[in-house]
Amino acid sequence: MKLKEFFIPFSGLKLGKHDFVYEIDNAFFESFEYQEFNGASIRVKAILEKMSTMMELQIEAEGTVNVDCDLTGEPFDQSIESDLHLVIKFGEEYNDEDDEILIIPHGEHQINIAQYVYEMLVLAVPQKRIHPGVEDGTLQSEILDKLEELQPKETKESSDDKTDPRWDDLKKLLTDK
Repeated sequence: MKLKEFFIPFSGLKLGKHDFVYEIDNAFFESFEYQEFNGASIRVKAILEKMSTMMELQIEAEGTVNVDCDLTGEPFDQSIESDLHLVIKFGEEYNDEDDEILIIPHGEHQINIAQYVYEMLVLAVPQKRIHPGVEDGTLQSEILDKLEELQPKETKESSDDKTDPRWDDLKKLLTDK
């Protein structure tokens, strides 16, 4: 089974809270055949609270993923933070259809949290990836220079409040009610 370090053998644990810490790099994402990141350095802490009839899992993550800027293609470190809460109950058969409740069969003695960690981290990365240097103007890039050059220039005519005479009669219709 891949990513065996993400198995939590809960059957041998006493009741109460138990901490598990993981250092995640790009190899973790590659094991899911996810290649959107150039690199990753994320610390994940999983806190499993074992109770007599159920368990609760709190997963917290903080770190950076190196991604390419959507505008310039320049790589940069995108910081990410995320957390996930999961209730684990026992039932007749495995069921993970609910995002917040996992049902595992009676007699099961361990749980693998790799899929939950993977989904949580991928969703934590913004959809639009913009290099911080683009926003504050410090990134020097040929692509940015070209984008600025091609931007439509504001003409003097558009800044005056002249209206197209063809629209004036239509605007009268809006007011003649």
